[in-house]
Parts: sequence; structure tokens; C-alpha cells
Amino acid sequence: MDIASKPTKKGDKGVVMEGRLADWYAKNTGAALAGFENDARRVAARLRSGARVLEIAPGPGYLAIALAKLGDFDIVGLDISRSFVRIARQNAAEAGVAVEFTHGDASEMAFPSDSFDFIVCRAAFKNFADPLGALREMHRVLRPGGEALIIDMNKDASNAAIDREVDGMKLGLINSFITRTILKTMLRKRAYTKADFQRMASATPFARAKVSEASMGLDVWLCS
Repeated sequence: MDIASKPTKKGDKGVVMEGRLADWYAKNTGAALAGFENDARRVAARLRSGARVLEIAPGPGYLAIALAKLGDFDIVGLDISRSFVRIARQNAAEAGVAVEFTHGDASEMAFPSDSFDFIVCRAAFKNFADPLGALREMHRVLRPGGEALIIDMNKDASNAAIDREVDGMKLGLINSFITRTILKTMLRKRAYTKADFQRMASATPFARAKVSEASMGLDVWLCS
């Protein structure tokens, strides 16, 4: 049985980061801003001035904030964690940029259809309880001709690839150990392969996905 014929919801919804866990994650990932800034540049290169952008599950908001610094874009971040919404709003205020962070579920977005020119989701899709529902909602809220980019872990990532990625984060001994352990155990189990993403896309109005491998992760491109 392939993914397209399985139930759309994962039995284990994972942990919604709130409170101290969200604070730890924000501090830990904030030590590796270069990755967020690089992805923001990749997104900005595909946008026109004034484009409306949605980041799904922005967490502390680092990518959306970096993108806001690169051009005149209308950016919204949607996260299921109320703690992350609070942290992201504070980070945006401190950075002096205008990004609207709001609480919500990726599989049941409150936005009208055809609302966004571009959607990005970084390092979060593997944790969604309803991945097919999220993909369908992404297609619904994208304007005709819009693009979506999912950046996430590759289920086929080797231990060596994970070690190289974590080494580049410069997190310190303890946080590096914790991050490596989480990636190699819980998160890799939840991740998808290139073929998984292609099958999921085929079960949604996107119909197809262009998937490329990058380090320990995947770039998944979808067009409305």
C-alpha cells in the first residue's frame, strides 16, 4: 500500500512545542541563522515586489524575518504553537520588520482561496498529522501560477549526512548531541522519501512534485 492509499492522518501527531520546549528550540535554532538566511534568499529570488508569502510552521520566525529584510513582500506565518506565535512576533518586532504571525492548523487554514503567491514550509512538514490535508490546503490558498516549497529532512539521510549538517550549525557540545539524537531517532522516522512526496502530490490537486536532494534534506517544489 502506498502513501496515496493510506489514511491521511498520522496516528502519532508528535509534540506541539509550547512553553520551555519552544523557548529551547528558538534559542537552539537561532544559533544557526545562516541556513534560514540562505533559504530566504532562495525564496526572494523567485518573488516579485509586493508578493504575498505564507510560511507554514515558521516556529520562531527566522526565515520569514530574513525574507522580510530582502524586499517589499507581504509575509504571513501560520503556526499551531501559540508559544511560537508569541516568540516570532517578538523576534519580528526586535528586527524591525512587518510580518504577520498567526495561530492555526496547516490542514485547516482560515485563509480565503487564492490568497498567496508563494508558500514555504521549512523543517516542519514531517510533523504534520494530516500531510495530505496540508498539501490540499496549500493548493487551495495558492493563487493560480503560484509556487510552494517544502524544505525538510530526507528519510533516507545517512548518519554521516546528519553529523555534517549538525557540525555546521555550531551549536555547542550539549546542544549538538541533543540535536543529533533527535534527528537520528524521532525526526528521521517521521520524515519522507523523495518517492513519498511524489506519491503524496499525485493524490492532491498539485498532481506532481519536483523533488531534489540537498545535504540531509529534500527540496519539494509544487506549482498551482
